[in-house]
Amino acid sequence: MAKKYIILDTETTGTNEQDRVIQLGYIVLGTQPIEVHNEFCSCDTPISYGAMEVHGITEEMIEGKPTCKETTAYKRLLELNTPQNYMIIHNAPFDLGMLEKEGFNTQMKVIDTLRVAKHIFEDEEAHRLQYFRYKMGLYKSEQKEADALGIEVKAHDAIGDVLVLKLFLSKLKDAVASKFPDENPVEKMVDLTNTPILIKTFRFGKYKGKTLQEVASSDAGYLRWMLTGMENLDEDMKYSINTALGN
Repeated sequence: MAKKYIILDTETTGTNEQDRVIQLGYIVLGTQPIEVHNEFCSCDTPISYGAMEVHGITEEMIEGKPTCKETTAYKRLLELNTPQNYMIIHNAPFDLGMLEKEGFNTQMKVIDTLRVAKHIFEDEEAHRLQYFRYKMGLYKSEQKEADALGIEVKAHDAIGDVLVLKLFLSKLKDAVASKFPDENPVEKMVDLTNTPILIKTFRFGKYKGKTLQEVASSDAGYLRWMLTGMENLDEDMKYSINTALGN
């Protein structure tokens, strides 16, 4: 069977443990024609106002909709969930974590374009999808792409973001191929997804602009406090601090 590439995004009621998926959007490359799936879904968790501010989905828009598990999009995703296929998401741990609450555990190879971008474009000031949308001029060609796929372009909408991610993926794949010319760029993106990022310099806090190595020498206690005292410290920063401390 031919490999398929699922480019996916979700919108949710919020970002906390109790929050759930209210929009599931993805496209499937490797099928003829390209499959487009985009469905709103209901849940028992109220949508937070902060989430509404980001994606514009209100309670009225999901009233009477099926739950995520009941959608055609979710059922098709289960069919696609095999080891030869690829799941492509910008900030994959978030969306996969949300889908796990719906009983979905991916068997696909995962490409997290956020993590790959941090490896490949390490000097960029940001790695958000919307940042690259403007930095790389993706917005100039997205309408043509949207028309071809029958997608409406809206920022911070699951299927709208999937469209931007499809365009970004093409640029990212080229950049990976350029940096690692002797390797298969798709498999290299899977590899980079599973490779921790060594952060060298603080971009926030009282040591902004200082290297982690400098702070490890002058104030190792601060780094140890970060490891134990900061709840939302991401895995790459933990890895980088432990490396700086020589753990």
